[in-house]
Amino acid sequence: MVASKIDRRALLARELGVLFRAGVLAPTAPPVAIRQLLQLKRYGPTLGGAYSVAAHRAPWRCAVADETCSRTFAELDERVRAVVRGLVARGIGPHDTVAVLGRNSVPFVEALVAASRLGSDAVLLSTFLSPGQTRDVLLRERCRVVFADPELLPLLEHRPEGVLVVALRSGTAVTAAGYLTLDALMADGDDPRPSGRRGRLVVLTSGTTGTPKGARRPAPSSLGPAAAVLSRLRLTSRDTIMISSPLFHTWGLGMLQIASALTATVVVRERADPEVVLDAISRTRATALIAVPVILERVLHLPGDVRAGYDVSRLRAVASSGSALGAALAREFQDEFGDVLYNVYGSTEISWATIATPADLRVAPGTAGRPPLGTRLEIVDDAGRPVGRGTVGRIFVGHELLFEGYTAAPGTERLHGLMATGDRGYLDPDGRLMVVGREDDLVISGAEKIYPREVEEVILALPEVREVVVTGRPDPEMGQRLVAFVVRHEGAGLTVEDVQNHVRGRLARFAVPRAVTFLDELPRTPTGKVVPRLLPGGQG
Repeated sequence: MVASKIDRRALLARELGVLFRAGVLAPTAPPVAIRQLLQLKRYGPTLGGAYSVAAHRAPWRCAVADETCSRTFAELDERVRAVVRGLVARGIGPHDTVAVLGRNSVPFVEALVAASRLGSDAVLLSTFLSPGQTRDVLLRERCRVVFADPELLPLLEHRPEGVLVVALRSGTAVTAAGYLTLDALMADGDDPRPSGRRGRLVVLTSGTTGTPKGARRPAPSSLGPAAAVLSRLRLTSRDTIMISSPLFHTWGLGMLQIASALTATVVVRERADPEVVLDAISRTRATALIAVPVILERVLHLPGDVRAGYDVSRLRAVASSGSALGAALAREFQDEFGDVLYNVYGSTEISWATIATPADLRVAPGTAGRPPLGTRLEIVDDAGRPVGRGTVGRIFVGHELLFEGYTAAPGTERLHGLMATGDRGYLDPDGRLMVVGREDDLVISGAEKIYPREVEEVILALPEVREVVVTGRPDPEMGQRLVAFVVRHEGAGLTVEDVQNHVRGRLARFAVPRAVTFLDELPRTPTGKVVPRLLPGGQG
């Protein structure tokens, strides 16, 4: 018991050190400090609480900016309070559920912060859903109100009766349909008393068939989660952070939460086109970029003269997550942009697990890195016993912000307080995590076990290859066979035999894809994950 207290005190001391270094905690005048503490007491270390604290700490600083508008922390706070008053006036309270459906924008952030300030649970709806899936999620989560982008209103045509729709911006479609707008929702008057409730965030899983599950993310009880991420990902309160990843996904949402704790400026754009991303970085003098690997790949492979037209010289941190960061991409990106790349390994359910720094990626380009402060990582065999370094096993993670469970499905397997990631991997001799693939991606061809990611890395080493995905397909003789779907660089003359011979020279015979199909592009979700069922021959 004494040892655990000492460990906890030591961890707290390290967390405080990280928070002071990053600027989350900073010396300030007593009256300002008191106001900040009052806001933190009212709303907790939530998204709503962090932006309320920031409005007292740095009211003049830009909080968030998109293509058309920007808000200082004071302006954002004023508008959020008006939205909360409007929701309360329409009978929406802390025990009701709010949904947000939109692409990255200032109004999206305002709606999300307002739900947090009210104390309501907030469901982040994917723009990838169909109208039927959207209806099913709204029913399952018992949503009372939906904030939506005007162009996404057709996804709400089958919404349940009684759901209030609030358009995030005005427009012709909004006017024609008679929808309420965010500005019209805002109300004057006295602010309602804080409910004391800490609303959960419900993030939809990345499933591509059926209705995606809702993962309940708990409200943080301390600044420990921020300290954990910032112990490995070197961001500070002085940063301007371009978040190109969707805010409705765990990766973009999590980094918005980190930015709010830092009182850092956030830059967003509706679409993550590679030139749009570079233009935003250049115009806003961004010092950090949050992205998924496919965006980094597309930025990297823009023509050199196009990239040279944008000033990204202030960029000192590029954080990638959402899908696997290939070794070849990590190496090539740092060769081009310098040692600025971080690889954050996590998921909707576990948030973060490990973070690879630029130094890690120089030494071991395919690594997922090491667990940050306060995070436990174990690799175990199928019986749940720990395995040694270099041995592939199941990955389990533990920290204080693991998800609480799905809203309408069984939870994820746990072991000694740790949660299964669903991946397999191993620790290299220096303790860095190497992820070999999803447990359900394992291909068994004959008696041989093959992890497709290993084959993908080999194919990606070909200079003619831009993207690749390798998967298993049923085979009457072998049980499964490997097939590769390859996107070539424009003008590349790569053949099927070239790909197969390249793999044959580097991996075992059974790892050579039996079939290679060339595509113009891989079908992906908005978060950059490949959709297997949309590949040729995929199952619907």
